[in-house]
Amino acid sequence: MLKDPSTKYRPFPPVHLTDRRWPSQVVSRAPAWCSVDLRDGNQALAVPMNVGQKLELFQTLVKCGFKEIEVGFPSASNTEFRFNRRLIEENRVPDDVWLQVLVQAREDLIERTIQSLAGAKKAIIHLYNSTSPAQRRIVFGMSKQQILDLAVRGATLIQERLPRLNGSEVRLQYSPESFSATEVEFAKDVSEAVMDVWKPTPERKMILNLPDTVEMAMPNVYADQIEWICRNIKNRDALVISLHTHNDRCTGVAATELGLLAGADRVEGTLFGNGERTGNLDIVTVALNLYMQGIDPKLNFSNLNAVREVYERCTGMEVPPRQPYAGELVFTAFSGSHQDAIRKGLAEWARNGGRQLWDVPYLTIDPRDLGRQYREVIRVNSQSGKGGVAYLLENEFSIELPKDMQREFGPIANDEVDRLGREVSAAELKEMFWREYIERTSPWQLQRFETQARDGVIQCKATLLRDGQPIQITGEGNGPLAALVHGFSIARVPRFEITHYHEHSLGAGEEAMAIAYIQIKAGNGAARWGAGVDTNIELASVRAVLSALNRLNLSR
Repeated sequence: MLKDPSTKYRPFPPVHLTDRRWPSQVVSRAPAWCSVDLRDGNQALAVPMNVGQKLELFQTLVKCGFKEIEVGFPSASNTEFRFNRRLIEENRVPDDVWLQVLVQAREDLIERTIQSLAGAKKAIIHLYNSTSPAQRRIVFGMSKQQILDLAVRGATLIQERLPRLNGSEVRLQYSPESFSATEVEFAKDVSEAVMDVWKPTPERKMILNLPDTVEMAMPNVYADQIEWICRNIKNRDALVISLHTHNDRCTGVAATELGLLAGADRVEGTLFGNGERTGNLDIVTVALNLYMQGIDPKLNFSNLNAVREVYERCTGMEVPPRQPYAGELVFTAFSGSHQDAIRKGLAEWARNGGRQLWDVPYLTIDPRDLGRQYREVIRVNSQSGKGGVAYLLENEFSIELPKDMQREFGPIANDEVDRLGREVSAAELKEMFWREYIERTSPWQLQRFETQARDGVIQCKATLLRDGQPIQITGEGNGPLAALVHGFSIARVPRFEITHYHEHSLGAGEEAMAIAYIQIKAGNGAARWGAGVDTNIELASVRAVLSALNRLNLSR
C-alpha cells in the first residue's frame, strides 16, 4: 500500500446541496420492491442457474411477496430467452406480478427483448446505457451528446415497438448506468431526454432507476445525489424513483436507507445480497430493518430458513453464518452475560404473554417471526456461562435448575466444554449433568426406602450400600427427608442439614419421572447440591440427598 494514497486516489466530490432535507426525514412505509436475483444475481454466479433452478427461485420470490421480478436479459442467451417464454407460455406468472427484462440501447437486442415478452400480462422493459465520465471516455469513446443520443435512440426503438405488445400492460424503466459516478446535472439531462420520448404522466408513470453501480462514496453522498435529482428533475410526479445499490464499500444497505429518506420510491436488490464483486443490496436486510421498526415491509420472510435453503440450492452460494437475520448464528449467543440477559428478557416476555412491545436484550427481532426457534438463540461453548447452560437444559429437557445450583453446575460444565474445545449440544450438557449428579452412586447407593407415620411422626427405614456394603438406617422426623437425615446422624455420619429443596416433573402422565434438587450443608460450612430422578417423588428426593452426600463425601 502507498504511504500517500492521495498520489493515486482522490476523494469523491460532494454534491452541492446546502439545504439537504433527507437527514430530518423518517421512513414510515415500505418502498416498492423489485428482485433482480434472476438477472443481476444470476450473472454474478460462476455457474449460472439453469431453467429449472430459475423456476424454483422465481416461485420462491413470488411466495415472498415480490410484485416486480427482473427475470433476465432475454437477448443475452437462448437460456435467458427460453426462461422468459416458459414463464409466459406456461402461465406461471401471477396476475399481479410484473416481469421485468433488461436491455441495452441497441436495436437488435431491443428487438429480441420485445419478442420475449409476447403474451405477457404485465411487463417492465428496463433500458440502460452507461453515463459516467470513465465509461464515456474509456468504454464508448463518446461525448456527452453522443451518450444522450444513444439513450434517446434506445427509448425511441422501444416506443416504436410497443404496439406489438398489444394486450400487455407495459411499464418503461430507464437507468443511467453508473449514475452515482455521473455528474448529477448530466444524469438529469439524459433522463429528461428519455422522458421526452416516453412522455410519462402521473397516471402512467415511468420508472427512473438511479443505480449506485459501483459504490464509490459514503452513503450520505448517494442520498444527496438522489435528493438533488428528486428536487431538480422535471415532472417528478410522473416518475417512480428507484434505487439499485451495490456493496463495494460494504454500505449498500445504508445507501439504500438514506436514499429512501432522500425521496426514492422503489428498491431493487437480491436475496442476501448476491451480486457481482461484493454484491447487490440485500433486500432481506432492508425489509427486516423496516419490520423491526414496526413497519410492514410488504414482503413475507416468516420462513426465512426455507428461503435460504432454496437460494443456496439454486445459486450454489452460501449465506454466511453472521449474515443479518438469515445467518445460522445471528440469533445465537455464546457469551455468558449475553445469554443471561437474553434468558431473562425471554422470561419477562413469556410472563407478560407477549402483550408488550418487544424489548429483549441483544435480540432486535423475535426469531419466531422469521420461523426461527429460541433454541437457536443460546448455544454453549467455552465462552458461555451458567445462564446458557441452564437455558438449554430447561428448554430441551425441562430440567429447571435452581439458581444456586446453576452457579455450582455452570463452572463444572464450562470446564468440560473448555477441555473439549468446541460447542456442545444440549444433549451433551444433559450427559454432563447426569454424570455429575444423577449417576453419583459412590459411596452411597439406595436399595430400599420405606416410611410410615406414627403419632404424627414419620419413621423411615432405608437399605443403602456404602462402598458396596449393605447398611440399614432408621430415623424419624416431621417428614421423610428429616427422618433420613436423623437416620444418618444415628449411623455416625458427620452431621449435615438440608438447606434448599426443589422438585418438578420431567413429563406428563402416570409414568412421568420426577426430579428433585437438594442442597446439603455440613457442619464445617461446606455445601453441595445433589439431584435424583424417579417415578416416585419421595424416592427422587432421597436419591438427591445421596447424590449431595456423595459429592460432599461425608461417608467417614
